[in-house]
Formats: sequence, structure tokens, C-alpha cells
Amino acid sequence: LHVQVAQGGGSSRRRRRRRRRGGSSLHVVEGGRGRRRPERSRRRRRRWRRGRWRGVNYMARAQWLRAAVLGANDGLVSVASLMIGIGAVNENNKAMLVSGLAGLVAGACSMAIGEFVSVYAQYDIEVTQIERDGDIDGADAAAAREKLPSPTQAAFASALAFAIGGLLPLLTSGFIKPWGPRVGVVCAASSVGLAGFGAAGGYLGGANMVRSGTRVLLGGWLAMLITYAVLRLFATIFHGMNISSSA
Repeated sequence: LHVQVAQGGGSSRRRRRRRRRGGSSLHVVEGGRGRRRPERSRRRRRRWRRGRWRGVNYMARAQWLRAAVLGANDGLVSVASLMIGIGAVNENNKAMLVSGLAGLVAGACSMAIGEFVSVYAQYDIEVTQIERDGDIDGADAAAAREKLPSPTQAAFASALAFAIGGLLPLLTSGFIKPWGPRVGVVCAASSVGLAGFGAAGGYLGGANMVRSGTRVLLGGWLAMLITYAVLRLFATIFHGMNISSSA
């Protein structure tokens, strides 16, 4: 057993002072190849634990990450809420399946177009600002343009994520005929998907995964509950209506 003392030994009181100040402390090396355990402050430990994404440019991935996470959550919540709302009015399996499919296609197209227009407007503004800066030469201007968000990439990521999120409740419960198990499977699959998408977004963004997943899950539950309650109230007020007569 070899004992190494950094910056002088001193008494135990001096060593404690060094630890509080973030200085060197006593290290134990066993067989010359032992573990070195430096004393870290609470703030340094927190930064060290968050170091799994050290060196990652979060601003570069922020645009497509936001579009992908938003699209997946929006697709899952929209399609699941639509299917649950239709199920509150009509227990026909075909009505829920067709409504969910229509919501998936329409929502994916809407998300793609909206994201493309929004990101392209931001792109034009930043390009104009780069051209106005006269002190930027050609190479720096080209490098600055490469760092700008891509409208096509954001639109594709948003539409694809919406479709993936919407397919989860549609495929897991669209072909279950009994009304009760069908709604239960929609809620269960949507809950798992919401928690997973939220945790994935937190992981890729360097945030707390549990907190992100819980926040997205609670928001999805609230949206599905409001949709079900409103359409159930609508069906109670207008009792006797049959929306599946043309399906």
C-alpha cells in the first residue's frame, strides 16, 4: 500500500481546509495502480455528472430536435385524443380508425408546411442580417450560412415525427373491437409513448430525462381528458346523433 500526499501532509484540520477550498488532498494508491479519488465540490460534481454531452453543440441540433420532439408529441396526442373523443361519441371501431388515420395524414402535412414556412422565414431574416454586416468577408459569410437552420430538414423531421407518434395509438388499438379495451389500449400506448418521447428529448437536449418525460406525460393526459370530456358532453346534449351513418 502506497500513500501519496499532495502539497504537503499537514494535520487533518489543514487537509479539511484544502478540501473545502478545492485543493489537493490525500490519495491512496494500491500497488501503484490504484484509484485516485479527487475531492470535488458539489458544483463540480454536478458539472461532472452532466459531462456525458460535453463538447456537443446544442444550438446546432436545437432546430431539428425541437421539430422532431414537438412533432412526435403532437402526433401522438392529436391522434390519441381524436380517437378517444370519437370513441366517446361513437363506439364503432371503424369510426375511430378512420378518424385517427385522417388526423394522422392531415396533421403530418400541416406540421411539415407550418415548420417549413416558419423556419424559412427565420432563415431569410438571418441571411439578410449576414449580408448587412459589411465587415464579414466571403468565407465567414459562407460559414455563417452553413450554421443556419435548414427549412427542408426541419419540415421533414416534423412530418416524420408526427407520423411516428400518430401511428402508435393507431396501430396498437385501431383493430380492437370491444370499446372498453380499445380505449384502454389507446391510453396505455399513448402514455408509454409520451413518457418515452419526453425522456428522449431530455436526453438529446442534455436535460433531466425523468422531469422531461413527466412533463410531457402530464400534458398529454390533460389533452386527452379534455377532448374526451368535451365530446362526451356534446354527445350527452345532442343525444341520438349518429356520426357513423355515412362511414
